[in-house]
Amino acid sequence: MTAAIPASARGNLAAILPVTAARYPDRPAVRLDEEELTFAALDELSARTAGYLRSLGVTPGDRVALLLPNVPVFAVLYYGILRAGGIVVPMNPMLKAGEVEHCLRDAEAALLFTWHEGSREAAEGARRAGVRHLGVDPGVFVELLQGHERGDFTTDRSAEDTAVILYTSGTTGQPKGAELTHTNVRRNIDEAVRVLGLGPDDVTFGGLPLFHSFGQVVGLNCAVSVGACLTLLPRFDPARALTVIEHDRVTVFLGVPTMYTLMLGLEDRTRHDVSSLRVCVSGGSPLPVEVLNGFESEFGCAVLEGYGLSESSPLACINRIDRVRVPGTIGRPIDGVEMRVVDKDGAELPDGEIGEIVIRGHNVMKGYWRRPEATTATIREGWLYTGDLGTRDAAGDFRIVDRSKDVIIRGGFNVYPREVEEVLYRHPAVAEAAVIGIPHPTHGEEVAAAVVLRPQAETTPEELREYVRGQVAAFKYPRVIWTADALPKGATGKILKREISAPADALH
Repeated sequence: MTAAIPASARGNLAAILPVTAARYPDRPAVRLDEEELTFAALDELSARTAGYLRSLGVTPGDRVALLLPNVPVFAVLYYGILRAGGIVVPMNPMLKAGEVEHCLRDAEAALLFTWHEGSREAAEGARRAGVRHLGVDPGVFVELLQGHERGDFTTDRSAEDTAVILYTSGTTGQPKGAELTHTNVRRNIDEAVRVLGLGPDDVTFGGLPLFHSFGQVVGLNCAVSVGACLTLLPRFDPARALTVIEHDRVTVFLGVPTMYTLMLGLEDRTRHDVSSLRVCVSGGSPLPVEVLNGFESEFGCAVLEGYGLSESSPLACINRIDRVRVPGTIGRPIDGVEMRVVDKDGAELPDGEIGEIVIRGHNVMKGYWRRPEATTATIREGWLYTGDLGTRDAAGDFRIVDRSKDVIIRGGFNVYPREVEEVLYRHPAVAEAAVIGIPHPTHGEEVAAAVVLRPQAETTPEELREYVRGQVAAFKYPRVIWTADALPKGATGKILKREISAPADALH
């Protein structure tokens, strides 16, 4: 199969699949419960998808949108689009019609594939945008593909061409499309595989959304590149996750802090055999040290906290298995990538001082799709300005302090929510915590905290306030605290602070 890839097409990200299929044709590539695709089957179906897309008029460089949950056919379509010379535009299945319309219009998508169930919002968004919409029922779709010839790599695609457009969450306005090239993603795969020591005997947990850069690159693409199996979970549930780990003998777990918190807090977690786990990776947002230490102790495997964003393909910095890890840090940059901590003028700061994290290297996106001004504002002299605040220590390890937009300024003093959250997580009654700033007539902003308690745990806002007050400076502790049944979260499980507001009774 390798010989079927002309030299001019070997820069195409999809070329990793036929190479692996030639080596490990009968190994499972993607699994969801009892549904399984071998590498040979995934290669064959993705090739036929490329042929199908060409029959629909998709030409090289066309954007094809995917709006599907974590199901095996996502991988079929993903590699099929790339194989046809198209650009994949993965989208969050939770988007409403107006959001779908915006992304499709912005990308000028030629086509939208959605799951055959529960996609009314997507269908409406496609209708408004004037984009052809195709629902995918896996059984019917596979049968359809049998009527199409293989669309092998007859289209030249440069390694510097765009492979994927990832739409950002839009916390500071309408979502922008981050363009990742074939080289961006392939180099990121190589570095992640090296750091994790990933090989064909590994089974990777696929509970992170495949439309998201973390799950897509470090999950799907890394597994396909080495012949490992990706076992999928469409919707994260801690008990179900532990069952999948036990049943499929998962060796590599990829997750966000919320996932670790939920699994650690599960009362019957010890009845699951998770001895197959050898390494876990946490990203998306800072992992509370208390959760990291607790998870490593309870589950008996290393948790590597890493850092990155869609615009950095995504991996930029991560702890290593083979060196001393300092809890609370994100380790060092991956090979070929530089990171600095800079002030508001872009000047590098001394170790230990808080500033903005900037990144330069093979992982930095090409730019924002058709947004030259936004690209220029974000990438300056090759450096990607992340908007994240952090420090570097004398050993070269980086630490994320907070998002610059999340910093609370109380009476002229900067309060970094993560520092306060770390203290709250140490309280035995606290399962989750989010610290935000709320308006205050005298101080400008006041420190406030929303807290979710552990099952059967009891405490009061007053007790929590005094607990934090005893461990931080007077201007940092939250004067306003309330308990909640749950905190709002995005598709990856990341806590959405922008959706948190203090209830009226907590303000008195």
